Amino acid sequence: MRNRFSSIRAVILAVTALIATAVLVACSAKYASTSNGLVVVSTQGSAVMDTFSLDLGNGHMTQIFNSAGPPTSGVPTTVVLAPGGSFAYVLLTASKDLTGSSTGIGAFPVASDGKLGASAATTPLNPEIITLPGNQTEKVPAVPTAMIIDSAGKFLFLSDSSTADSSARFIPGAVSVFSIGSGGGLTEVTNSPFVLPIGGPNVTNPTPCPASVTCSSASALAITPTIYPPAYALCSGNAPATTENLFVTDSVSYTVLNYSVGSTGALTLVPSSSSVAGVATGTVPSGVTVDPCNRFVYVSNGQPNDTVSAFTMCSMVSLPLCPVADFHLIPVVGSPFVAGPGPVALIVDPLAAYLYVLDQGENAIRPYKISTTTGALTPLSPATVATNSYPTSIAIRSDDSWMFVTNLNQANLSQYAITPATGALSPQPPVQTDNNPWGVAVK
Repeated sequence: MRNRFSSIRAVILAVTALIATAVLVACSAKYASTSNGLVVVSTQGSAVMDTFSLDLGNGHMTQIFNSAGPPTSGVPTTVVLAPGGSFAYVLLTASKDLTGSSTGIGAFPVASDGKLGASAATTPLNPEIITLPGNQTEKVPAVPTAMIIDSAGKFLFLSDSSTADSSARFIPGAVSVFSIGSGGGLTEVTNSPFVLPIGGPNVTNPTPCPASVTCSSASALAITPTIYPPAYALCSGNAPATTENLFVTDSVSYTVLNYSVGSTGALTLVPSSSSVAGVATGTVPSGVTVDPCNRFVYVSNGQPNDTVSAFTMCSMVSLPLCPVADFHLIPVVGSPFVAGPGPVALIVDPLAAYLYVLDQGENAIRPYKISTTTGALTPLSPATVATNSYPTSIAIRSDDSWMFVTNLNQANLSQYAITPATGALSPQPPVQTDNNPWGVAVK
């Protein structure tokens, strides 16, 4: 009798295992790279990466459960996807895998079923090297704040905020640059990090800065595309640039800096027409974006200005006021444009027609129509579209169909359907994530 019961129990366990396996297979089969979108979110509450399958027909989101993780080795912030979607890169602070600054970059391979594999060893950042009196040198850890990837997937750029050395001496901000290998691996380029120039229209103290003064700090960055959006005609038929320029906001000097990017990833500062290194913005510039057609640059300015600065980027001589195609910036007539309290991240849609600005002070998105000839901004109606608490990051799918916003103070992701012809946003039900979602990227 005991053997009979044992046999029945074995059969039941086998059937249960089959059912469980079928459920897991069903869950993992909800994403297909050829027919679904993929959304990747970094969450700080549990220090893990969330992935979601996006139904391109109705926008329905289904979480993809990563059976092998992936937890991160530190506190995750910004996340970017390689252009082909093969890797997700996340900026990590307080990484247990690293010593010194404990800040680095995690690289997660993306499988065909949308799952993220375990990250390879966290890539550390080179320190800044400063020269002390007596020609002594000191290494000071870089303190990154944001990260982007170029449209060709060749380089990863990080903005580094200002910091202090062990003797409380001021260390200016910088930009760290990594080349991306064929297998997704990262290698920091020669001479990285590239230190920001000290000074600007908000700074009157002499160079070098006294230890008590902070006068140069990178906060955000944007890269010019070398690949134009699918609707190529929207870019007036001009061929994409073969070179890249990187724009970096200095949140203390109140400027935006312009760097040309060499073939190795090395940065060279493009001189400004003024007496300072960069072009003046409003107060505390905290976000920057380039339109996909390489015509305009937009910068969000924090309190007390609460505005958006707009610039024509002289990437082609056909643009107004651009006698030379040297990528220098010219303020747009009417700039700066009014924004809400606390504008932070901002993004131009893939069709280069609308600008969307996150305003943390009012937990909302502010949409604007872009003049394709002047770059001027006109607020859409309604002037604001609600998010949830403390919107932090924003992403738009490349086909201009869906927008996503992380809400740091709530465990969810705001989702919006985009009407490309009008720029209108239609809110969808929020998508639950792990606690404290920070970064978002979409494929």
